Amino acid sequence: MKKWGAHVSIAGGLFNAPDHAKEIGAGAFAMFSKNQRQWFAPEPDENAVNWFRFHLASAKIKPEDVLVHSSYLINLGNADREKFAKSFDSFLGEARILEKLGLKLLNFHPGAHVNLSTPREAMNRIADAVNRAAEETGSVVFVLETMAGQGTSLGSSFEELAEILSRIKDHSRVGVCIDTCHIFSAGYDLRTEEAYFKTTEEFERVIGFSFLKGVHLNDSKNPLGSRVDRHESLGRGLLGWTPFELIAADSRFDDIPLILETPNPDLWADEIRILKEKSKFSK
Repeated sequence: MKKWGAHVSIAGGLFNAPDHAKEIGAGAFAMFSKNQRQWFAPEPDENAVNWFRFHLASAKIKPEDVLVHSSYLINLGNADREKFAKSFDSFLGEARILEKLGLKLLNFHPGAHVNLSTPREAMNRIADAVNRAAEETGSVVFVLETMAGQGTSLGSSFEELAEILSRIKDHSRVGVCIDTCHIFSAGYDLRTEEAYFKTTEEFERVIGFSFLKGVHLNDSKNPLGSRVDRHESLGRGLLGWTPFELIAADSRFDDIPLILETPNPDLWADEIRILKEKSKFSK
């Protein structure tokens, strides 16, 4: 079964996120656990936790279908000790917020080496950070996002993500989120059925669908291999509807959050409605 959703707002309180998801007909959603422009936030108190859980249940969305996105400020690949420590503390703080809320999936951008170390050293640093965070928490699954390849960011190739995953001690505590715009910008084509299956088969060979914990559904404003991250509404960019129709019919994408990050929230309900129609033909 497909779990379609969008990255919804937490303005006014975390409990608003499930309500926003329900309004657009979603069966899953993504959100931030706090203001993503801030490094730190206090953990929610008992009242806030209970209120969030009540609204989540009212929306008939399961905790495992919520993909929480970490702050964009965090860079676990940074070799600067002070900046890395701040990033790790923020990362761990977000994981602990998830545990209080009863959620499981923490999606994060792997990081960037910012020319302070080699890419491999930065990837080792990212893996070490995930191992430490897993040791200091009980159940959170840390979900590495595929990246477009801008600047010195890591994770734009399946091989880089596989390298990080290979260094994680407990594979039950780690996963991957495919962003369709990002991988297209990184050079993985999805525009035709042939290209789609070539790319997904390469993902299976290099990483494996057992690691797939979520997908960000985004069309792209920029061409294949541009290494520029610019999302577009479904069917209105250079990817077109084909990859999203194929995902809808592909059972390998069942039972994980499939999340719109497209730029026009006014279209989300329609995009989800269309995706639901396409997924009726899932095999």
